[in-house]
Amino acid sequence: MKRQRQRTPGRRLLRLLLRVLLLCVLWLAGVAAWIVHVGNRDDAGPADAIVVLGAAAYDAVPSPVFEARIAHGLDLYRAGHAKTLIFTGGYGGASARFSESQVARRYALRKDIPGDAILIESRSRTTLENLVEARQLMQEHGLHRVIIVSDPLHMARALRTARALGIDAVGSPTPSTRFRTLRTQSEFLAREVYFFHRDLFGPGD
Repeated sequence: MKRQRQRTPGRRLLRLLLRVLLLCVLWLAGVAAWIVHVGNRDDAGPADAIVVLGAAAYDAVPSPVFEARIAHGLDLYRAGHAKTLIFTGGYGGASARFSESQVARRYALRKDIPGDAILIESRSRTTLENLVEARQLMQEHGLHRVIIVSDPLHMARALRTARALGIDAVGSPTPSTRFRTLRTQSEFLAREVYFFHRDLFGPGD
């Protein structure tokens, strides 16, 4: 009896820890499922502008991830969802000749998009900065409602950040993602789950 009473508090503590662990796992799974759900929704509709979030560029050539975003933005423009394209993204490094947004603009012009339909900013380096700069362009040009274009797993964070900045935004993720393998998708999703919790204390990068 004495031995059983001595072991009982330890068992209670173990059961409590297991319950807490289970709740944490369920919470993280729920957050991940929500991120995937948002990334699978395309809410494109009438808007004032299409905001294409920046990604890496190699000199004057967009990375595959960035090219997918740009191409989807052009598709939305051609479908008549908005009359203005906003490309975001600054210089990837001190030696970069072109900013990400300049690379996107050059790409769009080669696809016969009129130059007066394109707005760019070349200062941002993060998702938050992309949207801060996009908001500035929106205010300068009297634009209100926008469609945000990014990768599916990035869409939840992009929309969360936009709304925290007071931007009236809906999302239209790229139809496909360059993060195709289970490993790369898992890493991307794990990173976005981390950003979700970090952003609970305010919009981050």
